[in-house]
Amino acid sequence: MESQNINQEDEKIIENRELSIWEALIPVFALVAMLAINVYIFGDDSLSGSNQFVLLLGATVAGIVGYFNKVTYKSMVEEVAQNLKSTTGAILILLMVGALAGTWLLSGIIPTMIYYGLDILNPSIFLAACVIICAVISVATGSSWTTSATVGIALIGIAGALDISAGMTAGAVLSGAYFGDKLSPLSDTTNLAPAMAGTDLFTHIKYMTITTVPTILITLLVFIIIGFSIDTTGVADVSQYQTAIDATFNTSPILFIVPVVVIAMIVKKVSPLIALLIGTLLAGGFALIFQPELVHAISGLEEYNASAMYKGVMNAITVKTVVVPVTDNPEIAEKLAGLFEGKGMESMLGTIWLIICAMVFGGIMDAIGALSRISRALLNLFDSVFGLFASTVVSCLAINVTASDQYLALVVPGKMYAKAYKEKGLAPENLSRTLEDSGTVTSALIPWNTCGAYQSTTLGVDVKDYFIYAIFNWLSPFMTLIFAAFRIKIKQLAAPKPTMSTIGEEPSEF
Repeated sequence: MESQNINQEDEKIIENRELSIWEALIPVFALVAMLAINVYIFGDDSLSGSNQFVLLLGATVAGIVGYFNKVTYKSMVEEVAQNLKSTTGAILILLMVGALAGTWLLSGIIPTMIYYGLDILNPSIFLAACVIICAVISVATGSSWTTSATVGIALIGIAGALDISAGMTAGAVLSGAYFGDKLSPLSDTTNLAPAMAGTDLFTHIKYMTITTVPTILITLLVFIIIGFSIDTTGVADVSQYQTAIDATFNTSPILFIVPVVVIAMIVKKVSPLIALLIGTLLAGGFALIFQPELVHAISGLEEYNASAMYKGVMNAITVKTVVVPVTDNPEIAEKLAGLFEGKGMESMLGTIWLIICAMVFGGIMDAIGALSRISRALLNLFDSVFGLFASTVVSCLAINVTASDQYLALVVPGKMYAKAYKEKGLAPENLSRTLEDSGTVTSALIPWNTCGAYQSTTLGVDVKDYFIYAIFNWLSPFMTLIFAAFRIKIKQLAAPKPTMSTIGEEPSEF
């Protein structure tokens, strides 16, 4: 009997043997290859669902690897369930972000931000002003794509009138747009990065300012120097845009009360969900006060009564809404149309879909032991903290180049490195910040990436012409590496509080 027990134990050890590093990497290589093919075929439409299904196919490959290593189907499903459970907060926040964006448009908060942002445009500091304007608008809208497709195009046109290089202007536009995109709680990538790393939205944003603010200040300084070294002629006329905004919305500084209240709650460490909910409800109330005609129009009802008020605000919260700019200039109307689209909760479903499929892939990779095996290999390969940060940056760049998509440059490295950072005793916001510093912003610098292709086509400027001037975009990964190299603001995981059972015990080795 004893001999039989020993044999059974040996058999169990063999059945549950650890994956080799090459076995652990099979699903990763398969996923990257499939994503590269999928993005090549579908282009910008790959995020409409095909990339999500490819993530599930990657999870299937991981499941097959697990099957041959005697990992049960039940354990894989249980790990996926745990992964999905961990993203509950992020998914709820995403839904509230969509609701916030919709009501902030309907109430006139976002248009008012744009209106006053255009006031700071001055020909003598045109390039620096482009950075600031695009940053303000991108923070307000949460979208670098919308910013470049609207105000960005207008600024390129103004630059032509002032005889300023289109490449310089495009670089300034993208620097400001991606700065705002990174720090805006309305941005899908800003929500996706902390979801992948395992931290919360506002902790991520606060921690990201440590590297992002110095980067944008250097960017502004360089553009100010460039601005004073070139000659400008003519006048930057943005009055037509402001007139159209003013004719469509009742703009007022009073509307800034809502974002100030939300920011104050965030500073006071109020739960993000509560802060976003209050911001949504306040904006809905302000919409009824300042924009009753728009509320009526969005409701689709003939009479403006309590039902129309309720339906108009509820539509802004839940579904995509479009406000038609009031202007006789079709060119101005076309450029403002993109800014006058409310997201609503519905618009966040694509990102939520992506998160769910990424969690399925990550959950099965966890269950079969692939992520822990890759993490240990990375810790052995990059023994230092700097090495781990550098590896993350390189991985994000590699995904941006091969899979040609910024979302995947956050999802794949995010799931792959989460355990490595934890084992190094590093807080998850280190990973989420590095993902954004290297994955989000560099996507616009790669011509065949969906972001690079979109930005160059939209602005009418080749990537090679604006690459060097998109200072914020290429400086960001260097900045995060500098902070890592000198151990500046590298947050550690909080040590567990001592208990009676641990007092007197020797500290475990790291």
